[in-house]
Amino acid sequence: MFLSSFENKLDKKGRVSVPATFRSHLGSMGYNGFICYPSFNHSALDACSQDRIEKLSNTIDSLNPFEEKRDYFATSILSESVNLQFDTEGRVSFTKKLLDHAKIKNNILFVGLGKTFQIWEPKVFEKFKVVARKKAYQNRSNLKWENKQKGEMV
Repeated sequence: MFLSSFENKLDKKGRVSVPATFRSHLGSMGYNGFICYPSFNHSALDACSQDRIEKLSNTIDSLNPFEEKRDYFATSILSESVNLQFDTEGRVSFTKKLLDHAKIKNNILFVGLGKTFQIWEPKVFEKFKVVARKKAYQNRSNLKWENKQKGEMV
C-alpha cells in the first residue's frame, strides 16, 4: 500500500526522487515506474500502478461506445496520463504540463492514499488537508466495515 507523506525537492533538471517505500511497493508488483495524470478534483496529480490504470481504462471501455461521457473520461484521463519510469537512482522526470497543473515549482509532496497516491505542491496540500480532516470528521459515521466472522457492522 501507499502510506504516509514524503516531501522531496525537484532538482535543476526537473527530476525528483520517489520515496523508497513507494518504489518498493511498485517494484513488488513488477513495475519500474508509475502512471500519473492531472487530478479532476484538485490542483494535484493522481498516480497509480499500470494495473490500476488498466482497470480504469476497462471501466471507461464498459461505457456505451457512442456516449459522450466515454470520450470525456478517456480524453481527460487516458490522453493526459504519462508513464513515468524510475532512473537508476529512483528518480522520475515530470512533464511541464503535469507540474503546471499541480502548481509545483520546487518541492513535491507524495501523499499515500492506499492503492494509489497523489502528488501535490506542499503548501497547497496543507490547505486541502485542513478541509479534508474537517470533512472526514463530519462524515465519520459513513466509515464502517463488516465483521466477517459475525456478519455484523463494526
